[in-house]
Amino acid sequence: MLTLEELELPYEQILAGREFGINHDTDFLAMNPNGLVPLLRDDESDLILWESNAIVRYLAAQYGQKRLWIDSPARRAEAEKWMDWANQTLSNAHRGILMGLVRTPPEERDQAAIDASCKECDALFALLDAELAKVKWFSGDEFGVGDIAIAPFIYNLFNVGLYFDLDTASKSATLVSATH
Repeated sequence: MLTLEELELPYEQILAGREFGINHDTDFLAMNPNGLVPLLRDDESDLILWESNAIVRYLAAQYGQKRLWIDSPARRAEAEKWMDWANQTLSNAHRGILMGLVRTPPEERDQAAIDASCKECDALFALLDAELAKVKWFSGDEFGVGDIAIAPFIYNLFNVGLYFDLDTASKSATLVSATH
């Protein structure tokens, strides 16, 4: 969604999954046999695509030539490194907090697991802060695909008010305010 907004592309958001359903309907499964979101159907190029980072990369390449796409392979690889890091590393700690605090009733929460995920996120956010001390954005000089991949994880924790304290939020939390 952030990529579509950044590129000012028209889109129709269809809520799917969990309480919204449809992700296990025959039509949806024909487009994504995993039955998961997100899913992008680009009627202009007749493309159906799933997986967040694949969608972001495609939209940047197809529609973001003057905004999000990075021509230099080396600079693009630097930004894409953060996309993959967010998907592989940050997502695990994020999931432990979000699932533990938001999607689990208080009486069923595993506080030790939540605390471990918070400790892991603290270390990961320190790593992000150290990087932002050296560069303006995870994508280099300009906001880009690396930032788009990281922002939702930070935003989710920040938005629910269960992890970040506004007064003590790490520098990486400024990424969220920069995208709004």
